[in-house]
Amino acid sequence: MPARSAGADRTGCCTEVFRARIPLHVDPVRTGIPVSAPPDLLEEMRAIGALLQAGQLGPARERLERVREAHPTYVEGLRLLAGTRMALGETAAAEALLRHALELDPNWPPTLTTLAELLLAGGRGDEAEPLLRRAATGSPADPRAAWVLARRYCDSGQPAQALQIVAPFCAGERLDGALAAQHAATLVALGRAQEAVAFYQARSERSPDDPAAAQALAISLGATGRAGDAGRVAERLLKRGIRSAPLWLAYARGLMAEGAEARAEEALRECLRLDPRLLEAHKHLAQQVWVRSGELRLATASLDEALAKFAEDDALWGAKAAILQGAGDARGAYACLAPRTERPHASPALLVRAGLAALEFDPDAALTLAEKALHADPGSAPARTLLAAAELGVGRAHSALEHCEQLLQAAPDDQYLIALYTIALRLLGDARYGSLCDYANLVLPLTLSAPPPWTDLPHFLADLRAALNRLHDPNGHALLFQSLRRGTETTQDLTRSRDPAIQALFGAFRAPIERYLQHIGRGDDPLRRRNGAGWRFNGSWSVRLRDRGFHMSHVHPRGWISSACYIELPDCMAEGRSDQGILSFGQPGILTSPALEPEHAVRPEPGMLVLFPSYFWHGTVPFESPQARLTVAFDAVPGRSAP
Repeated sequence: MPARSAGADRTGCCTEVFRARIPLHVDPVRTGIPVSAPPDLLEEMRAIGALLQAGQLGPARERLERVREAHPTYVEGLRLLAGTRMALGETAAAEALLRHALELDPNWPPTLTTLAELLLAGGRGDEAEPLLRRAATGSPADPRAAWVLARRYCDSGQPAQALQIVAPFCAGERLDGALAAQHAATLVALGRAQEAVAFYQARSERSPDDPAAAQALAISLGATGRAGDAGRVAERLLKRGIRSAPLWLAYARGLMAEGAEARAEEALRECLRLDPRLLEAHKHLAQQVWVRSGELRLATASLDEALAKFAEDDALWGAKAAILQGAGDARGAYACLAPRTERPHASPALLVRAGLAALEFDPDAALTLAEKALHADPGSAPARTLLAAAELGVGRAHSALEHCEQLLQAAPDDQYLIALYTIALRLLGDARYGSLCDYANLVLPLTLSAPPPWTDLPHFLADLRAALNRLHDPNGHALLFQSLRRGTETTQDLTRSRDPAIQALFGAFRAPIERYLQHIGRGDDPLRRRNGAGWRFNGSWSVRLRDRGFHMSHVHPRGWISSACYIELPDCMAEGRSDQGILSFGQPGILTSPALEPEHAVRPEPGMLVLFPSYFWHGTVPFESPQARLTVAFDAVPGRSAP
């Protein structure tokens, strides 16, 4: 299910903070094991590796120190000791060890990669990139270096360069799982998801038992909205006895797409048993538990267990903060990370994550964190995005506008950046705001026609209401990371539903979308310049709000045209005597100085479809009624649907 709202999950950042790479292979030729070394050295390193995998950093460090004393030129021992000391927060000592290891062997790729990751964690990306390139092209070439470098390129909006790095590693017969996954994700980022599906479909047919190819195929299928197919690919390998955390994750996502929530939760727990530090699995499991229970303590339980074992893992702390914020506890998310942000070498990713939480209640604190992150890593788009948002919160609209313009050069279709840009224009009284946010012209309410075989709209809406209500858990809770409060939201992509009424609804949407595209015409602004290449659905969902339910103001970062279609409304909205439940536009979903109010509103009616640009800030006013407010929404993006 694609992310829809620019809320607590809006990080724009997928780079992991440093994690010691342990254990790796030990090459007695290239790593400097003395000829006179006792034969049990390799066995000792395997034992140390087991300690590191179990998160027992203290005992591992003690044994590595003894190895260092006995074998001072053993490069791999020095590297692993450095990684352990880094994980314990001893950054300067770790860097000194790694640089000494490079003096002993300047071309050992794992050392180059580990030093580069240390530098990246400290925001020294310019120093890290040459090391990563050397490691990725060394002898032997380090797949980890290629993976880290490709991730960095993708994070900085350079997927084409990322593809140049990872593609050669995926052309041979031996396939590295992490690199294959990054290769697929990079093709997706370039808008070539179907190419990724075709490539890894062919690889999987040639090597049906290769989990790396299957995992990449599952990622590619998921990116094209085929999570169910991705899950079935993973399930086939699992039934053959091939076990890996990514396969369990793909299987779980497929189960979620089919609404098999209990089985999905079991699969996610199995995934985390194999890899207790897999962030995506933690986030999905937290989502499952939260929707079922509504208890934040239960939702973060798996993360708390992992943190008890890996207490220095900043990525896990960041994931917990994201979940807390996604459940509406921004202050708790900030408090979770605040002590770690005060460390001298706090990673830019961690600073940004804390800043995103602070942005909801203290723009000054968010500004400080953003500036610190950007100072550490001047090329960080997430840090600059946070800085722009924080500046809007403290009244520095001119500076925010400059940052938005710089960011939009690299990502001109990012709807969240466009939304920040429009806030800056509005605060400055810039005339460009009026054309970008021409609500009267760009918000278009239309009434649906009953699709065949239904002969009238009320009967169609009644059947549609029954079909949608079957997908909503009457005892469920709102999803994490979304804008709704006091209601439920479906997790399946409704465009793939087999229910006749839901299928008919998406057929009925096509004519209004075509009419909207004709209505807005062509132009050079962010909306109209993408008009002309066709369109396709990019995810769809249903929301059922309960008494006092509402949507916080938000935008759809990965959309182009967004929507709200009204299936059932409470009687209090039909009376028309109040603003309860109306759809409002123009009020930002972040704090601004001065505060900005809504500028446009639409009063919904059953059977109404409202279309508007995805960068428009929009939300709903709470309503008071025991009756539900049931809607369907979708995002559309340029392009043609796959056959």
